[in-house]
Amino acid sequence: MAKAHFGVTIPQIKRPWIAASDSARAFEDLGFHSLWVCDHLYGPQSPKLPIFEAWTMLAGLAAITERVELGTLVTPAGMRNSAHLAKTIASVDNMAGGRIIAGLGAGWMAREFTDFGVPFLSTGERLVQLEETVELLRRMWREDEPVTYEGRFVQANNVVCEPKPPRSVPLLIGGAGERVTLKLAATHADIWNNLAGHQSNLQHKVDVLKSHCDDVGRDFSEIRVSQQCLVTIAESAEAAGPMADRAQQIFGGHMGDPKGPIAITGTAEQCSEAIEKHLELGCSMFMMEFFGRDTIEPAQRFAEDVAPNFA
Repeated sequence: MAKAHFGVTIPQIKRPWIAASDSARAFEDLGFHSLWVCDHLYGPQSPKLPIFEAWTMLAGLAAITERVELGTLVTPAGMRNSAHLAKTIASVDNMAGGRIIAGLGAGWMAREFTDFGVPFLSTGERLVQLEETVELLRRMWREDEPVTYEGRFVQANNVVCEPKPPRSVPLLIGGAGERVTLKLAATHADIWNNLAGHQSNLQHKVDVLKSHCDDVGRDFSEIRVSQQCLVTIAESAEAAGPMADRAQQIFGGHMGDPKGPIAITGTAEQCSEAIEKHLELGCSMFMMEFFGRDTIEPAQRFAEDVAPNFA
């Protein structure tokens, strides 16, 4: 079987730091390749839900881990000053020793912009803002001279970013919009991440991404395809069914269909078969959320019984 990259999301909402740090250490010890946090200033269900700020959290994770890559799914480009964001990412990447993956998107939750005094632009404007942010970040990380940038929504005047990130920070663009977002991924991304809610449409989305690569003159093989996904792994097929039903009740469509055509659900063998289907479609990177109150137990089952098939 082909090799795969397995990343895991970290407990972040309504959980204390000790739960996040214990999970991070456990996932790294189990051999997972990366750890991921969502970038929201409010819990998606309610502003009153306790949630850690993403880049602060990644700085903490950088200090307590040694090997795993660390990233966001995803940072809304317009939610922060873009030059300040570039400086923040460079700083955290230095703390991590060059392990950051910068996940970027357009954002969708208006109040986490406007409540913090940041304009929430139209969808089209936010996508322009995303592309301008990508361009500024890369210039600040690569150019030795002060950077001046004059975009429609992103500006910087003689801004300096020192120290630079230790490596060329991989840029992930997340989203499923076929006309603009996937074209931005084809143009700029090192990694494109398909939203969990569009997992069943992965083949079509990959075909659209390939078409955009042809249009912009880029080799599709330069982009790694990743899939945000819920993993419902059980000892037996009989146990997996009720777990998938419960997952559907809890997450609705937000984390996709746990009984969908390529859902990673069931026994270790069934989960391996689903991963193989993703690989056949060109997806080799997985950002997984394990279903269960204690996510370490299913993660261990996956690490022992599934991951070795794709090492």
